[in-house]
Amino acid sequence: MAYEGTAYQGWQVQKIGKGVQEQVESALAKLFPSRPRLHSSSRTDTGVHALGMVAHFEAPQVECKMSGRKLALALNAWLPEDIRVVAATRALKDFHARFDAAKKQYRYFVWNHSSLNPLVRRTAWHVTRPLDLPAMRAAATAFVGNHNFQSFSANPRYTPASAVRNLIRCDLKRSSSLITFIIEADGFLYKMCRGIVGTIVQVGLGKFSPGEIKQMLARKDRRMAGMTAPAKGLVLWKVFYERANRASKP
Repeated sequence: MAYEGTAYQGWQVQKIGKGVQEQVESALAKLFPSRPRLHSSSRTDTGVHALGMVAHFEAPQVECKMSGRKLALALNAWLPEDIRVVAATRALKDFHARFDAAKKQYRYFVWNHSSLNPLVRRTAWHVTRPLDLPAMRAAATAFVGNHNFQSFSANPRYTPASAVRNLIRCDLKRSSSLITFIIEADGFLYKMCRGIVGTIVQVGLGKFSPGEIKQMLARKDRRMAGMTAPAKGLVLWKVFYERANRASKP
């Protein structure tokens, strides 16, 4: 699924406000009398977007008469225009969108120019001051590997068993005024991506040096690292699964 998260209080069903999950479950209820529940690969936060969210649901066999292609079309007919099912397929019985995920890729977009491009006002962080890209790239390399990322995670909604994650990739690409962060890991802590991006941008502004990143990681204290980047620049880009045959063809 893909969605623009501007109007939503994150993925999950919310007591106050709208969650993306409840919008899709409401559409499913129009097609399946059993009103199936969605299980997602990730839980994006308020204002965060997705291009590659994966989710699964279970429904009685008697209700499953449509092909994956027709199901996607039928769901999109009931969904708001800022949420779309890109593709659907029948999955193996033991497939789980969250627990079978091997790694995830997030991308974060920064518009680095004195004037904001209005076409990206909802999907990029506007940073007006010039950024030192070589320094930012040097800082990014320090995040790669197995580290305790507690210094870059906000207070979680729940306490994770461990704050150690394997960051596989942390790259920066620039195209004119648009800077794209590409971050891949086997898992992410609450607001971890945004803590990493915010800190790297502050390196680019001269607030920190690239060499300070290792010290921040070692301190395991959120107060020791940089700012949390705004939610609107973050996109869940892709979820990777190790076994290619986890889902069958439609």
